[in-house]
Amino acid sequence: MTEKLLQLSKRERFFAKLGRDLRERAIEFLLFLAACSSVATTVAIVAILIYESLAFFEKVSLLDFLTDTQWTPLFAEAHYGILPLVSGTLVTTAVALAVALPLGTISAIYLSEFATPQLREVVKPCLELLAGVPTVVYGYFALLFVTPLLQKVIPDLPGFNMLSAGIVIGIMIIPFISSISEDAMRAVPVSLREGSYAMGATRLQTAVRVVFPSAISGITAAYILGISRAVGETMVVAIAAGLQPNLTWNPLEPAATIAAYIVQVSLGDLPHGSLEYQTIFAAGLTLVLMTLGLNIVGHFLSKRYREIY
Repeated sequence: MTEKLLQLSKRERFFAKLGRDLRERAIEFLLFLAACSSVATTVAIVAILIYESLAFFEKVSLLDFLTDTQWTPLFAEAHYGILPLVSGTLVTTAVALAVALPLGTISAIYLSEFATPQLREVVKPCLELLAGVPTVVYGYFALLFVTPLLQKVIPDLPGFNMLSAGIVIGIMIIPFISSISEDAMRAVPVSLREGSYAMGATRLQTAVRVVFPSAISGITAAYILGISRAVGETMVVAIAAGLQPNLTWNPLEPAATIAAYIVQVSLGDLPHGSLEYQTIFAAGLTLVLMTLGLNIVGHFLSKRYREIY
């Protein structure tokens, strides 16, 4: 009787262990599929862009695409130079970063090192609410509030301009930079702060010379996320900066960005498969390559600073 009970007990433990192993393998497989889904989605997007862009470049020279200074694919005398769209994208992104990087970094340092826990619990959620505002609202805010305000300072400023669009994009991406940077600085061990205080450093010196360099990897990731968000912004630029491709580096002038042009053409009545329709894939591939380049640079910078600090 005792031997039968022992055999039964061993059998039950065996099946219990087998069932647990099967459940763990199933969960591991589901997590693997979830991880692969993001990679598969990215690969599919890039594959579609490359496939459609190849059809475009069969009819348009790559040299003309990269060097022509006019972008008029919908005109009778068509030109397919991407430079006007690239310049508009880079100028609005530069203006946005000039606003977002200092304000986001200062906000992160204050919330991490100077704000009381009660104040942080109020300010941080309110700051993150900015990320939930629809971009079309930001666009009309730039057009109807920021632009008239700037025109009081710059009377010759046109109604559509890249300056107001860039400023509002900068305000829009502040939550991304400040929230992630603050989380990175809060993750710095308290022992580093205490060691700095023991050496006679002030709170500001500790924040700037100890905490900030120690969290530079996470802060760099926040910067890259903000830059990628600014490069791909659509509605703010479409509403406030105009939709006319213009090769200029002056933020006081109107221009169009790559993302805004894609939206403009996608909402039109162009037949699928036409050369004009395929321009959106060539422009989209350019935007993806720009974002990919920024992410690669950010990765290497983050890796380098991580090794230094």
